[in-house]
Amino acid sequence: MGRVIVDVEIINPKNGKSINVRLLVDTGSTLTWIRKEKLEKIGIEARRKISIKSIDGREIERSIGFAEIKYENHEAPIIVVFAEKNDAEVLGLTAIESLGYEVDPISRRLEYVGHYAF
Repeated sequence: MGRVIVDVEIINPKNGKSINVRLLVDTGSTLTWIRKEKLEKIGIEARRKISIKSIDGREIERSIGFAEIKYENHEAPIIVVFAEKNDAEVLGLTAIESLGYEVDPISRRLEYVGHYAF
């Protein structure tokens, strides 16, 4: 499918501070990963640590917190992983779906499809 890169705004819901970040879209990642220094810069607090299975099968521990994400004209609350130095910064599947988007493999873009209820 190729690489899909997007520019999003990450907002601290407590104080309204925000940063713009460029993320690799990764539908294989449940969560969104952003460098911890960037999250701390806008005052997002690490709430707790969770165990995450890495792509190579290892169990790693990372802090998570709560943020809002904005892409184009859509916003959603998300959980963010405080990425460390060697971690990739990625937009994960739950954020993509919470915003109402999906990846179009032909255009290699996020396409707004709305929300589904089954």
